[in-house]
Amino acid sequence: IAPGAVLTPVATALADRLPRDRILIGAGGLRAVATAAAALAAALGAPAPVIYALAVVATAAFTVVRPAHKALLPALSRSPQELTATTVVRGPIDSAGTLIGPLVAAVVLAVASPAAVFAIVAVASAASAFLISRVVYEPAPRLAVVRHNLLREAAAGFAVMARSSDARLVAAIALAQTFTRGCVGVLLVVLAIDQLGDGAAAVGWLTAAIGAGAVAGSLGAGLLADARNLARWEGVGVALWGVPLLLCAALPSLLPALLFLTAAGVGSALVDVGLFTLPVRLVPDELQARFFGVFESLACVSVALGSLLAPLAVDAFGVRGALVAVGLVCPSLILLVWPGLARIDRTMVAREDVVRALRAVPLLRPLPVPAIEWLANHAVARTVPAGATVVREGEAAEAYFVITGGRVRVSRHRRKIRTLGPGQGFGEIALLRPTKRTATAAAYGGDLQLYVLRRRDFLPAVTGFRPATAEAEARVAALDGARG
Repeated sequence: IAPGAVLTPVATALADRLPRDRILIGAGGLRAVATAAAALAAALGAPAPVIYALAVVATAAFTVVRPAHKALLPALSRSPQELTATTVVRGPIDSAGTLIGPLVAAVVLAVASPAAVFAIVAVASAASAFLISRVVYEPAPRLAVVRHNLLREAAAGFAVMARSSDARLVAAIALAQTFTRGCVGVLLVVLAIDQLGDGAAAVGWLTAAIGAGAVAGSLGAGLLADARNLARWEGVGVALWGVPLLLCAALPSLLPALLFLTAAGVGSALVDVGLFTLPVRLVPDELQARFFGVFESLACVSVALGSLLAPLAVDAFGVRGALVAVGLVCPSLILLVWPGLARIDRTMVAREDVVRALRAVPLLRPLPVPAIEWLANHAVARTVPAGATVVREGEAAEAYFVITGGRVRVSRHRRKIRTLGPGQGFGEIALLRPTKRTATAAAYGGDLQLYVLRRRDFLPAVTGFRPATAEAEARVAALDGARG
């Protein structure tokens, strides 16, 4: 795992350079080759360091999969709600994989050899690469992106985390949860042996309780698909990793501990929904894989740090004192940052209102989530008094306009052509073609509410995706025909 944690920020820089499906195909293929080679080496009795080296290659190849997968999902989603729902579905799948994978390995090892396990992983990795190759999507346009060497581009992942306060907060509270998880891996062993007196079996039961809670929480998290307070739900999930430890310290008995730790598993599901949904709406598309890569690396570090500090806490405070000390970390942090989480939720609610208004316009409806989020983030609300001119025939074009309230009178040579209302837009002809404004548009019958999209934001989004480009060309052709 350690080499993968170091390599992830660099590897995910490639996922922001290249189409993310190709990164996933390449990772699956490399993992298949490495594990197939490990299977052959194990079958032939090769020295153990050779097999370990191939395992490192396979694991390092896999480290790019989760960040690239998270960054790919928005391009396949048609709305923020669909993205959230897809993230929710990931939970049960991940939990099932975590459960089924070790069970399959255990069964195979009971009847065969480690080489057979390597072979099965190789086949599964190849199947993963094949399935990803069947995905059809259009990558977001990469316009005016300055390319550096991979190390500098990897550093951009750390830079965006430092620069975006909202994304940093979402990641920071999740890292508090991974730190606590590292501590729990040690504390459960000590709790089971020293306090519960049930030995190694109790360790298994307590760990299984967390897994059961994660599965149940993943299923229940489907209720959050349309939620407008994902940041605060993530905060609740983080706090749920601390509160059960405090309760275990107060009531060190096996059955209550199982119930308490099930709540921690539920917390994991809530954390995942917020962590995998919010950053893709807060971080630019061209940096998302690197952002998630940095998080994966920091998560590995935080788990390791927790596992190292937990024994020191036990030595310093005793088992129950260590449970209290570690259990206070997450709830205390969430109480401290709760206003910030509430602010993020308010920002997302406002953003969803803008997204909904933009989605109502036929020209923008085909855009995937990253593009529509980009436009929503750069849209400027504007109110135009009744009778005032928005654009004038013959002037240079610098923006596209989406009507959210009121009506617009469109005229050419002072003759009325048509009127437009909410859910419609205007101004695209002079942006899509090298021409001046072809008509005059003015507020008609009352004040007019608009979202203004600047040329530099509008053009890459609309011309970067074939369905939106086709819609734009069809609209321009229809307007040309009407004008003719």
